[in-house]
Amino acid sequence: MPATCRPLLEAVALACERDWRMLFEGLAFSLTEGDMLQIVGPNGSGKTSLLRLISGLMEPSSGELRLFGEPLARQRHELTRNLLWIGHAPGVKGLLTAEENLAWLCALHQPVERDAIWQALAAVGLRGYEDVACHRLSAGQQRRVALARLYLPAPPLWVLDEPFTALDKQGVAQLEQHLARHCEQGGSVVFTTHHSLGHKPVSYRELDLGQWAA
Repeated sequence: MPATCRPLLEAVALACERDWRMLFEGLAFSLTEGDMLQIVGPNGSGKTSLLRLISGLMEPSSGELRLFGEPLARQRHELTRNLLWIGHAPGVKGLLTAEENLAWLCALHQPVERDAIWQALAAVGLRGYEDVACHRLSAGQQRRVALARLYLPAPPLWVLDEPFTALDKQGVAQLEQHLARHCEQGGSVVFTTHHSLGHKPVSYRELDLGQWAA
């Protein structure tokens, strides 16, 4: 297989059990550079659990995930270097300002300058909120603080759980375009959403967990 087609991420006979119930088993897929993969399926099918497996926050019941062809379990450093996770909750600290939250989050991968943080906040509509403590922001504004991370230097693989939650119509359209642009530039996105996308890159596809139910 040519180097450019080498899978970034692979699932091989993957199974996930939660609370003594098998959510899915035998799951197989691959993700290459530029791919956008939406995880779909009925409630309780394991969509968030799969994202957490990919992000290294859970261990599979059986099977394995591979990063660049090697077992994910043996590549924690590579996973941290290549993956950005934004969960269903904003994941920001209420006592920190928007700027402080982003500075702290970026430091996990690559420290950035203050000007870059301010530009990222402006990109998500938070110009003027840089020094506001996040507990004073609305749910939608806190979501925007988290999503501003996508406008800063970041790993190539983005794993996003319901990224459109609490965004207004303009914010949804902007994020759709930004995710598509990331894929068109060689990045990859795996995400869940109940929102119907209006803008998709040519590399978009769906993975229906309902087909892999135990």
